[in-house]
Amino acid sequence: MRIAVLSGAGISAESGVPTFRDDRNGFWAKYDPYELSSTEGWRQHPARVWAWYLWRHHLVMQVEPNAGHRALAAWQDLGEVTVITQNVDDLHERAGSTNVHHLHGSLFEFRCDTCGQHYDGQIPDMPEPELEADPPSCGCGGLIRPGIVWFGENLPDGPWNAAVEAASQADIMVVVGTSGIVYPAAGLPELAMSTGTPVIEVNPEKTALSAQVTAVVRETASAALPTLLQRIAGTLD
Repeated sequence: MRIAVLSGAGISAESGVPTFRDDRNGFWAKYDPYELSSTEGWRQHPARVWAWYLWRHHLVMQVEPNAGHRALAAWQDLGEVTVITQNVDDLHERAGSTNVHHLHGSLFEFRCDTCGQHYDGQIPDMPEPELEADPPSCGCGGLIRPGIVWFGENLPDGPWNAAVEAASQADIMVVVGTSGIVYPAAGLPELAMSTGTPVIEVNPEKTALSAQVTAVVRETASAALPTLLQRIAGTLD
C-alpha cells in the first residue's frame, strides 16, 4: 500500500513547536513576520534574521516527536509511506520516518545565499533570544542562510516533484494538521482526489478541505494517527 501524508503546523504544535504567532508578547513580537521571513528582510538585516532562526532552531531542539509523528513512522511497516510536510522542523525524521519531503525547507539545513553551496559547519546554540547574530561566511564571499523557503521564493523542485508523484500515485492520502489554504501544497489533496484516491483529513478544526475530502476525523494527530489505518480500513473496502 502506498500512503501519502501531507502534514502541517498542527502536528508539530502538539509537540510544543512554537510559531511566530505564539510570540505575540515576547521578544520578537514587535517585528513584522515578513521582515524575518523574506529575501528582502535578509538583504536588509541578515544579522537579525539569522538570530531569529537560531532562536527557532534552539526551540525546536527542545521538543520531541509526539504520538502522531511516531505513528506515521510505524506505518512504514505496512507499506510505502511518503511524508510531505509544510513544517520546517525535523520531528518526522526524529520519529523514524525515512521518506520525508520538506516543501518549505528545513531549520536544519543551511546554504550560501550567493553560490547556493550546502553548509555543514557548526551552528551555534542560542538558548536565549538575541536581536542580532552575525551569520557565517562562505568561501565565495556570501553569507550562510537558513534553508527555509521565504516569501518571494519558489518551492524547491526536488521536494515538490516528489510530492506531486506521491499524491498522484498513492492508494490513500492523509492530510493532517493543515488548514488547506496555503498553495501550492493545498492542491495536493485535490490532485489525489482527481485520480480517485481516498483522502482522509485529520484535524480537530474544520478547514478549507473538509467539504471535499473522502472522510474527516475530528481529532488531533496524536489521538487519531496511532489507530487511523485500522479504523478506516472497513470504510474504504
